[in-house]
Amino acid sequence: MSGAPSHTVAPRWLGLWPAVMLTLFFLAPFGIMLAVSVAKRDASGFYEWGFDPGSYARFMSAFFAKVMAVSLSVSLAAAAICVALAFPFTVFLASLGHRMQTLVLVVLLSVLALSEVIIGFSLSTLLSQTAGIGNLFHWLGLIDAPRAYTPSLFALITGLCYIGFPFAVLVLYPPVSRLDPEIVEAARVMGASGPSAFFGVIVPNLRGAIMGAFILVFVFTLGSYLLPQLLGRSEHWTLSVHITDQAVYQSNLPFAAAMSVFLMLVALALVGLASLAGRDKGAA
Repeated sequence: MSGAPSHTVAPRWLGLWPAVMLTLFFLAPFGIMLAVSVAKRDASGFYEWGFDPGSYARFMSAFFAKVMAVSLSVSLAAAAICVALAFPFTVFLASLGHRMQTLVLVVLLSVLALSEVIIGFSLSTLLSQTAGIGNLFHWLGLIDAPRAYTPSLFALITGLCYIGFPFAVLVLYPPVSRLDPEIVEAARVMGASGPSAFFGVIVPNLRGAIMGAFILVFVFTLGSYLLPQLLGRSEHWTLSVHITDQAVYQSNLPFAAAMSVFLMLVALALVGLASLAGRDKGAA
């Protein structure tokens, strides 16, 4: 008998399985949403099939342009703050011992296990006037009287960063932990200071991971629904809140679908930009 191992050839139809799943769970729902976005709105709260680009024309109005600008700005600010805090934290975390790294990662995973409802109401209490940090500031003499910090843009950004920070760290941790420490040591030997080595060596080598963390937090915060309503004002609502408002309370499903298409296109465009930015400069 021959000792050569036998190779089992997988059936050809098995390669079609990812395409079938992609069609059923992405292309088909996206096609339905795209068709609804150009449907004609019915006064009863439903829609009639047809082609009416009026929902997309509403994006050109000054009001909804401001809504989109505020929504995107809030998510971009939260993503930028999360990455700016998470990246040096992750670099410091990777320099710790293995046991301490495991403990910190377990704590971060436990934060992700918290419900957005619990986080939202906890922060609203912490930033309130009656039982919030305003009383501590007043006791320390920093302010004249206790005050509430919610609802406000500051409270909303704080809540979004609280949720997005663990995601940014978990995305950055694998590539940061695999970074060769000899590269940094070589830069220090050649006379580079600590900040110069950090921004001149570590940041360029982890550019793709940084962009990936930024895009993940941005898309995640852009889809946040509860925190903008608990911590922010109506002018601070993210796009997902406006989508729900149009679909449920305004009974305008075509416009809600049009905003959903816009949200998906923005996410896909940013993923594409992240892929280009993370590509090596020397790549063809």
